[in-house]
Amino acid sequence: MMVANNRALLFANGEARGPYRLRLLPDDYRIAVDGGLRHLRGLGLQPHLLVGDFDSVSAAELESCRQKGAEILRYPSQKDQTDLELALVAALTRGYREIVIAFGLGGRLDHSLGNLALLSRPDLKEVSLRFDDGETEVFLAGASFRAVCQPGDIVSLLPWNGAARDITTTGLEYPLKGETLLPWQTRGVSNLCTGEEFSVSHGQGGLLVIHQRQEDVIQENKTRR
Repeated sequence: MMVANNRALLFANGEARGPYRLRLLPDDYRIAVDGGLRHLRGLGLQPHLLVGDFDSVSAAELESCRQKGAEILRYPSQKDQTDLELALVAALTRGYREIVIAFGLGGRLDHSLGNLALLSRPDLKEVSLRFDDGETEVFLAGASFRAVCQPGDIVSLLPWNGAARDITTTGLEYPLKGETLLPWQTRGVSNLCTGEEFSVSHGQGGLLVIHQRQEDVIQENKTRR
């Protein structure tokens, strides 16, 4: 399978507080996940691919995208996978190894939890997958990573699929040093960045990272556009 050098950006049909928050790259491969087409339209962008049963997209909108060169993958309304999962599979089969899901959270709780569960797919071991709407990013941590932040950003660390052990952090107000987070405890919620970078390493278990950027930083990004 050919591996794509650019990233796939999936536009789901979840909540969006403002289109300017989303960080875009000029060579993004843009996938509209059914009604997520509205977010692309709000940004003045066209999708390269549309995926779904299209219960939230009109026939006229589909035809307009088709005439502008977009590929369309239509599925029946009665199916065993959500539109977002089908779109993720489409990105994987096209060789994308960096995938960002925008507007995949918020709205119905069952949809949000189901979408987050996609992070646990076993075929993602060589893939960078995260949810990111510009304000909040969510991803499963590898054994160790560093991330850019601003002082005051909120970082929460949640054990995923069981206990997460041997966790060590830097750059956070409440550091962890070789400690364990348990799934029925809330110790990892609402930590704060103290500088422009934080790091996390851990041993056994999965660890979900939720990084919420400050509003003033987001507004600065808006001004620069």
